Amino acid sequence: MPPMLDTRLALATPEGVDLTLVPAGAMVRASAFAIDLLIRGGLLFLLATVLGLLGRLGNGLFLLLLFLVEWFYPVLFELLNRGATPGKKAMGICVVESDGRPVGFAASVIRNLLRTADFLPFLFGFGILFMLFHPRFQRLGDLAAGTLVVWAPVAIKVPVLPAAPVAAPAGKLRLVEQQALIAFAERSPRLSPSRQQELGNILEVLTQASGERGVQKLQGMARWLAGDR
Repeated sequence: MPPMLDTRLALATPEGVDLTLVPAGAMVRASAFAIDLLIRGGLLFLLATVLGLLGRLGNGLFLLLLFLVEWFYPVLFELLNRGATPGKKAMGICVVESDGRPVGFAASVIRNLLRTADFLPFLFGFGILFMLFHPRFQRLGDLAAGTLVVWAPVAIKVPVLPAAPVAAPAGKLRLVEQQALIAFAERSPRLSPSRQQELGNILEVLTQASGERGVQKLQGMARWLAGDR
């Protein structure tokens, strides 16, 4: 097999959609776990303070809630928040099935119940060891559940361009020139008319126009480059 240049995984879904997943490493996962640990600790401290006022009944309720928070806190968020607990969301990672699908109930329960095995022999020794030596950074719970912790996909921001008559550029533009044209059109509503025209006059050789007319032609070219036909 050719050497792996990075950790990206190329997957094809049954629907024919190509996915690229980037597994999250041990350090970012440890940071996410620390954030969740602080959240769970704060919640349990609050519950202990309130329920402690109820005596033995409160102690019993606290033990029950302790079990639920410890074992089903990650399951709840992974199922309802697209595979991300608050800690994972803060670090920009999430849990998915090994084939790229959203994590299911059974897989989430299995991976979280096996945190006990990953914790052994001390402070997640087995879990960290497996992650460091596994090409997909999977711990024991991930291997048993068939899950991956990956970097969450970033939503692509679609530029909002001002209304202008769409026009194709007169000549072929390089990629950096196309990007600069679209960036100008996107920012132009936040610029004064005089500043827009000052910048537009720099490209008079491209638009064959100056002033307000030149700005409109640049905005129209930007719309064409952005796919407006």
